[in-house]
Amino acid sequence: MTPSTPVIAIRDLHKSYGSLEVLKGVDIEARRGDVVSLIGSSGSGKSTLLRCANLLEDSQQGEVLFKGEAVTWKGTGHSRRPSDAKQVLRIRTNLSMVFQQFNLWSHLTILQNVMEAPVTVMRRAPSEVEPRARDYLAKVGIGDKCDVYPAQLSGGQQQRAAIARALCMEPEAILFDEPTSALDPELEQEVVRVIKALAEEGRTMIIVTHDMKMAREVSNHVVFLHQGLIEEEGPPETLFGNPQSERLRGFLTSTQPG
Repeated sequence: MTPSTPVIAIRDLHKSYGSLEVLKGVDIEARRGDVVSLIGSSGSGKSTLLRCANLLEDSQQGEVLFKGEAVTWKGTGHSRRPSDAKQVLRIRTNLSMVFQQFNLWSHLTILQNVMEAPVTVMRRAPSEVEPRARDYLAKVGIGDKCDVYPAQLSGGQQQRAAIARALCMEPEAILFDEPTSALDPELEQEVVRVIKALAEEGRTMIIVTHDMKMAREVSNHVVFLHQGLIEEEGPPETLFGNPQSERLRGFLTSTQPG
């Protein structure tokens, strides 16, 4: 992988559910250190695009590349599936995903949640993983919560635990699917601060978000999706400061508070 090779690249991606076409030929990429935010109305295809990038959803057409390596497929159309299970596992373990609803195991402590994937998926020794897990929990500001269970934490703390869990996989990139939309404004800011800190570290991230302020502050590239197509994209100062598309101008107006 050369410095110019994207960590993640999507080429001409098409995805439909039955006759409902959700993605109609989308191209995005994120190079090392890029923070790409995907914005758009509900139903525009943002989360579906993220799930296709992480191979949680199968696409019907187009390419998904990880560090220049194209996913191999078998079948066509709605029968298309990745053909190499080992390749899928390798890509997924290098593209950690943080979901809207945290997805923590309720019967495990926070420390156990963070350690679970490296130990069970990557076969790492618990003695090797535990110090790293504790460090990441401290990094996101909940190092004192190692031994409690998810139900004992606020939503913001649970989401920060989910981010620590993603970091503990030591991925090439982190994918965020509406990481703050399930939180009230006060708790939302806890999570935004963590994401900003990760961006400042130069981590590669793709973020689906409804938070225009965060998208503007943390991203170096913003993609506006409308009805399964990229309507406009560019650096945040251009997209938010001088939008060219009437649809984007209308979308930004509709998201302004008050």
